[in-house]
Amino acid sequence: MKNRYYRQPAFGRKNTPLVPAGSKRLHYGLLLAILMACLGCKKQDDFLDAKTNAALSVPKTLEDYQSLLHNEGVFNAQDPALGQIASDDYYVSSADWASLYTTQEINGYIWAKKVYDAGANILDWSNPYIQVYYANTVLDALAKMKVNATDQAKFNTVRGNALFYRANAFYNLVQTFALPYDPQTSATDPGIPLRLNSDLTVKSTRATVRACYDQVITDLQAAAALLPDKPLYRTEASKAAACGMLARVYLAVTDYRQAYKYADQSLAIHADLVDYNTLKPNDYTISNDFLAEDIYHSALISYSIISVNYKAVTDSVLYASYNDNDLRKSAFFILNKGLPYFRGSYDFKGNLFSGIATDEMYLIRAECSARLGDKNAALTDLNTLMAKRWKTGTFIPFEAGSSADALNIILTERRKELLFRGLRWTDLRRLNKEPGLEVTPVRNIEGTQYNLPPNDKRYAWPIPDNEIQVSGIPQNPR
Repeated sequence: MKNRYYRQPAFGRKNTPLVPAGSKRLHYGLLLAILMACLGCKKQDDFLDAKTNAALSVPKTLEDYQSLLHNEGVFNAQDPALGQIASDDYYVSSADWASLYTTQEINGYIWAKKVYDAGANILDWSNPYIQVYYANTVLDALAKMKVNATDQAKFNTVRGNALFYRANAFYNLVQTFALPYDPQTSATDPGIPLRLNSDLTVKSTRATVRACYDQVITDLQAAAALLPDKPLYRTEASKAAACGMLARVYLAVTDYRQAYKYADQSLAIHADLVDYNTLKPNDYTISNDFLAEDIYHSALISYSIISVNYKAVTDSVLYASYNDNDLRKSAFFILNKGLPYFRGSYDFKGNLFSGIATDEMYLIRAECSARLGDKNAALTDLNTLMAKRWKTGTFIPFEAGSSADALNIILTERRKELLFRGLRWTDLRRLNKEPGLEVTPVRNIEGTQYNLPPNDKRYAWPIPDNEIQVSGIPQNPR
């Protein structure tokens, strides 16, 4: 796989095309469409009037549509991070909290009921819908395209990528702006708007939580059937990535048989693990290049509060839980004035990794095996992973007397392995529904204690004011 990277134009691939070369008018037209449709800056009718007079160039070939999906700044560097801000992976001092740049960081950290400034553009909402718009533009065009046998494989790859990107965007939105999945209420709980075509005249409505997950799964299953086993570039989708994403989704809805199935399928294609004895971390990241574990590469929105800037101090109890022979303790963290700061991102440019990697797949398969009563398989997967994390010759394989004991060990190691990836928020949401696994995160700021009880309504972030005003969809209660 080629190591294409996404940040533009500051570093990585220069001049990554937003649209095919020579289609400057389409470039501006798409940006206008995105701003009007997703950011709520103007009414829909205003955009439609502008579009009529824009004389936009229209992409026509598979290469054109492939170029639309190759915008790594859109698809690979903008995953929602509000959940990471609200997670218990870290804490900030009162002084650092007060110095934050954005209201959503300040209020999000303490789980305030009012989070945003009035009228603010909230990237966690708008960026995924930009991704959806791009994907839908491609999918709508491909549905009308006649393809010969020579181009069928390329057609399948382009369509598979569009489906994957749309599913990933919808999933991230549901994790952020809808309540956690509950099998008893998911058919009526409000989810997020499912925009399934690029027609901007279609009115947005909130689908149910169940419908949202059903759509994500449908898109990912279709993508898995179309995509090559491995991608040409790590920032593109593949069958391994689609199966990995399905495993993540099914884990979120507590369907452990399906989560096991897709983690297993992903690992059947890409099972590489990095021996941490070979790593040479720098001050800000775990590696200077893509890691072999990286199946699909993406990163969270780079909010100051969670960026590698010596503000976010790793939770002290979490840091203390690592054995001194566990190389994650030195690889993941750097000490500054005696405090542990996270530097273990799989994103070698220093943003927080949110993609699909093999360590997550091993942990999902292990957790599902334990929940399904196969203790031995669960421990085999866990020990396979952990053997690559400890100093050579020091690792003693985990043992457990029961599947329940194995599950507790696996969840502990999952907590220690996957921190700062945006996954902890979903884990809190799902595990809070299990007796004995509930967690109440606590913040202490300027002498005041804040907490987030299990299953609180604040596990669904408020929808931005702009979207409520433009579409009229109902707001999340806080």
